[in-house]
Amino acid sequence: MTSVSTETVGLLLSRIRDVPDYPIPGVMFKDITPLLADPEAFTALTDALAALCVEHGATKIVGLEARGFILAAPVSVRAGIGFIPVRKAGKLPGATLRQAYELEYGTAEIEVHAEDLSAGDRVMVIDDVLATGGTAEASLELIRRAGAEVAGVAVLMELGFLSGRERLEPALRGAPLHALITV
Repeated sequence: MTSVSTETVGLLLSRIRDVPDYPIPGVMFKDITPLLADPEAFTALTDALAALCVEHGATKIVGLEARGFILAAPVSVRAGIGFIPVRKAGKLPGATLRQAYELEYGTAEIEVHAEDLSAGDRVMVIDDVLATGGTAEASLELIRRAGAEVAGVAVLMELGFLSGRERLEPALRGAPLHALITV
């Protein structure tokens, strides 16, 4: 099983900036833009995520809007696997599959082009952060509704105190969940 070296985890952590009281007082925002700006750190992240995709036999990569796009696109290039964007509802032209999910205060919807996933595809979901798990859970439902199989979920960072892993566990149905960093 692919594991990320302590050195790589240290490099990634050193490039994630804490922003206190953003977007509201009391929240410690984890800003990944310094990591993205550092070619060594961004390459290490891309390599680690690509290795997970290859290890789990992914044939497609789903990136979740919006920061998941930033991570998933170079991973798909590195791994030689197609990239599929999962967007907020109303952002994709043509026929789509749509999935609603619960937010802390209300609901939201995501969608994917109906023709982008099909039976035989093994799909790895990539995002920057696993927080409450709602968006990731909805993406797993979309993948399965398209007839594809979930290869796993991989994130840069898991916010363990929000219990997203516990929420996501039933929806994974045994597929792996990888967080390179847990805070």
